[in-house]
This record gives sequence, C-alpha cells and structure tokens, in this order.
Amino acid sequence: MSNPPDTSAPLRIGIVGAGDIVRQRHLPNLRSLPGIHIQAVANASLESARSFCQQHAPEATPIERWEDVVDNDDVDIVWIGAPPWLHHDATDFALSCGKHVFCQARMAATRAEAERMWEASLRYPELVTALCPPPHGMKHGLLVQKLLADGTIGTPHQALLHSLSAAWLDPDAPLHWRQNDSISGIQILTLGIYTEVLQRWLGPIAEVTARGRVVIPQRSQDTVHIPDFVHVQAGFASGLEASLSFSGVAAHAPTDRLWIFGSEGTLTYDFTTDEVALGLRNGPLEIQSIPPNLVREWTVEADFIQAVRNPAAPRPKPDFTEGTLYMRVVDAVNRSLATQTTESCI
Repeated sequence: MSNPPDTSAPLRIGIVGAGDIVRQRHLPNLRSLPGIHIQAVANASLESARSFCQQHAPEATPIERWEDVVDNDDVDIVWIGAPPWLHHDATDFALSCGKHVFCQARMAATRAEAERMWEASLRYPELVTALCPPPHGMKHGLLVQKLLADGTIGTPHQALLHSLSAAWLDPDAPLHWRQNDSISGIQILTLGIYTEVLQRWLGPIAEVTARGRVVIPQRSQDTVHIPDFVHVQAGFASGLEASLSFSGVAAHAPTDRLWIFGSEGTLTYDFTTDEVALGLRNGPLEIQSIPPNLVREWTVEADFIQAVRNPAAPRPKPDFTEGTLYMRVVDAVNRSLATQTTESCI
C-alpha cells in the first residue's frame, strides 16, 4: 500500500514578476499554507526585486534575470506574476526545466503564444500548470451553472453583459501598462476575463463581430493602440447570441452585470455585489439566496499547491486548455476590429 501524500511537504517557489496581485493576494495566501518557502524573486529590475524581498519575502534571494529563477535547482514551482508579454517564454522555459507553473492571467500576449503554452503543458503532463482565475463570478457562479443546467430559465437565447468604467477617461493620465500592446499584447480591457466566465457558464463562443476605437490616441509621448471601448456581438455554439460591451472611458457607469434571457425567464449576475437574480416569465426578478454548498471562496493558491503535492488531487482550473479557448476569442475580436467582418473563434 502506498503512503498518502505529505500535505505539508516543503515546496520552494520562484517568483517571476512580483506586482500588486502577487504582493496583495498570492503571497499572503501562500504563506498561510504549511511548508511553502519563497526561494527566489525576479522583478522588473534587480532593485525592485530587492525591495520586494526586503519588504515581503526576506528569506528569498533577489535575482536580476528571470531565467535564473526558473533554471534553478532550488526551485520547485515557478509563480509567474509578470504581464502577458512574458507569460509564454517563462512558462515554456519553466516546463522544460521540470517546474510546475502557476501563471497570472491573461494567458499570453497572442493566440499563437497561448497555443504553444498549451502544447507545452501537454508534453509535460506530470507537471501542474494553471492560470489565475478571475474573481468575477467565482463566489456564486456554481448557482448560475446549476440553474442553467436545470433548465430553470428554459433555453437561453440571448445575453447582455457590460463592463464599463472611467479608468482611462483622464486624457492627462500616463499610459497604463494594460493600454500598452507591447506589454499586454492583444488583451482589451476585461474582455478576456469575462470571456472565460461566459464560456464556463454558457459554452464556447463560435464567432464574433466587434467594433471599438481609441478615444484618447495620445498619452504623453505614447501612441495608444488598444481600444478604449469595444462592443462585441458573440455567437455561441449553442445558438445563443450575446451583446458584450467593455469600456475604460465611461463615467458614471453601472456596475458590471450579466443578463441571460431564456424561453422561461431571466437570470442575472451582478459582478460587483455577487448577487444572483432570477425571474420566471410571468413573475418578478428576485435576488436569490445561495445554498452554502454552492458558495465558492478564493482557494486558488491552496488548490494549486494541493495538486503539486498530490498527483491524485483535482488539477486546478482554469487550465491551459480553457485559457487557449478564451485567447482564441480575444484574437477573433482583434481580427474583427481590424477587418470589420465576423471572425471565427475556432
């Protein structure tokens, strides 16, 4: 009889890119787990890596080159917190060095890079790979999936989602890295985040038609190429049609929200309050109470570490397959913006 896996076995983590989400979310949650050691850190510069280690991980060694964090016999897991431009190279190298990989969202700078990451993960099935999931819809998403699976609103035929903010409305604000295509790649606002959520709840998106534009084309000395807003008509493989609106230049916008309209009623999710509302065809739209067994809290770091320690444990989600699927949609939206035609997401 084999011995059960040691759930507190020491694991050494090398961090590539130590930004806000690593400091504020991942690191505190990792530190709450037994046997976790932050071994090495590379950041935008050696100075910033030193500062991170001094303030947050004094046991870790700051390293100038991210490659030296990855190709390191004292590292078991590569935790990638860098922006999308580095995700492919760091992931591919880490897998080739025999390291488990946790990669920050969004998956990659391009569809081609995402697909190569997915292919690399298939070559190393013994290594755990995962993408950071969005918190959007995580808490009560299981209830949405159950209501849809049970046919509570009948056959869904139409959906509406808006994710609008004024984050980019100030013309005097400097270029944010998410507006810089050399760093963020083809990502646009929260398009990739909500594509991941929608495909989990409603199935694959088959084709898109998109329109959008850059409202503030120049920020200081930088020319902006990533749209300030985009509207997407999405056709799902199921036949459902969705209208999706994203903006960074919308003052006084409502909260991020999804409506799903079906033959027997309507289901909504408010991504700010995590409220789920249900209304049958001839009744009112009412906020639902959530059964405790359908509430999901943030356990992302614990789930990943468990999968590394125990090969029999569930692999964490989203995996690289799911990431590739939403990257194909993001790529199709970019192609549609360029061609003004409907583009396939296959």
